[in-house]
Amino acid sequence: MAGEENLNLLKQALENIKANTEQALYILEKVDAKELKSSIKSRTKELAPEKVSKNAKIIEGVFDGQNMVDANGKVYSVAPNYASKSKLVEGDILKLTIMPDGSFLYKQIGPVDRKRLVGALLKDDETGEFKVLADGRSYKVILASVTYFKGDTGDQAVILVPKDQDSSWAAVENVIKEGETLPNGFEEELVSGFDAELLSPK
Repeated sequence: MAGEENLNLLKQALENIKANTEQALYILEKVDAKELKSSIKSRTKELAPEKVSKNAKIIEGVFDGQNMVDANGKVYSVAPNYASKSKLVEGDILKLTIMPDGSFLYKQIGPVDRKRLVGALLKDDETGEFKVLADGRSYKVILASVTYFKGDTGDQAVILVPKDQDSSWAAVENVIKEGETLPNGFEEELVSGFDAELLSPK
């Protein structure tokens, strides 16, 4: 009987921990959202004016972790597979070419400096979304990235985030399966941006 009571107490304690953690993450995300809007707005000052020709419309914007935001605040969808493959990071400047047939062609033209972190990969059972807890923060990650590496709760994720600013989102560089170990001497590392290949979202 005492054992059953202890189990019930333990279950209640774990549920309280889960509820408190979810509330803390929710508050943190609200704060991050305000910081993100501010950083994106400051980055849009670097954008070139929109160009229109008879063959295409060219727009520059800032990647916000999921989409591209232009200087006027208009949001353009970025295919998750493209963002994942290109390892786009919040704050990267993109050039969008809208073709006459309506197709979108993206090119990364102004990558921000990055840093590499390793953290725990967690899945929200209700939404199915993944997050990475690293360096005392929670980062959202694109599902397509996690799926590509066959990641799951309990694995470790190697992620890329902006070097000089806070971010809500991270790009997944790799996933270390549960039971695997990090290479000797691995530590947080600065990585430079790269010019992503011009790809059309599928």
